[in-house]
Amino acid sequence: VHFVESGGGLVHSGGSLTLSCVVSANVFNTYALAWHRQAPGKERAFVAGISAATARYDDSVKGRFTIARDGSKNTLLLQMNSLGPEDTAVYYCNTLSSMFPWGQGTQVTVSS
Repeated sequence: VHFVESGGGLVHSGGSLTLSCVVSANVFNTYALAWHRQAPGKERAFVAGISAATARYDDSVKGRFTIARDGSKNTLLLQMNSLGPEDTAVYYCNTLSSMFPWGQGTQVTVSS
């Protein structure tokens, strides 16, 4: 298992959550990493990615979400602010190119 996600939950619109993903050490230290999400009835989609030097975001979350790496814990983080119902999805971490099998994900539900 390369990815173990946690931190999801139910929040009201406008709320915040921080997601965590513990990544296996070899993957964490080798690859650019990313958060992806799958909303009900939709395909899994890129949310945010980070390499050693840069972070990038889907336009839908730019300015609201922040991705970070905690090298001391091999953990990928996603700080999510100003959440809206459109952010409701199962959130997954993987490499930027989705190279490895997916973890179980963590459910984020935003009520209006």
